[in-house]
Amino acid sequence: MALALHFRKAARNNAWSNDRLLRACTELSEAEFRAKRTSFFPSLHETLNHSLSIDLYYLDMLEEGGRGLRVFDALRPMAAGPLRTAQLASDRRLVAFCDAQDEALLARTVPTDRGEDGIVQERVDDLLAHLFQHQIHHRGQAHAMLAGTAIAPPQLDEYFLAFDAGRRAAELKALGLEGPEALG
Repeated sequence: MALALHFRKAARNNAWSNDRLLRACTELSEAEFRAKRTSFFPSLHETLNHSLSIDLYYLDMLEEGGRGLRVFDALRPMAAGPLRTAQLASDRRLVAFCDAQDEALLARTVPTDRGEDGIVQERVDDLLAHLFQHQIHHRGQAHAMLAGTAIAPPQLDEYFLAFDAGRRAAELKALGLEGPEALG
């Protein structure tokens, strides 16, 4: 159960980190949130909306929803407040998905819609690893962009260690999540 437990913890860390970052972004004006900055995507607005869209795409594949690339058809870029709400809903879906996994379920394959490249069977554990890596990558970019504003970027690495449990307990409770120490 080591890998399944890790993904349960990673899903909670993902939700906590996204909420901390987006909560800070809601303190910016809409103009500041959309302001051009140096990064792969040229604004906090574009970076964080991209992260949500990719989360929804991969969740569809993991849940075998069958929408594939059509997931992107219904998405519209959002301001920080609505984006925070939508991201939390997506993160809760991911937590629920990870909570339902065991080693056998993680090893199964699911079809992934790769557009012109067709349907590719991918392992669930590999998709989850990719999804978490994608989130960490873009959160780092957003964190750096936020540092160029009057809003201090939040601490995002006080999560997995027992030493840090007190620093995040109230936030996890407010999000309706228990910390990794409660998972074993």
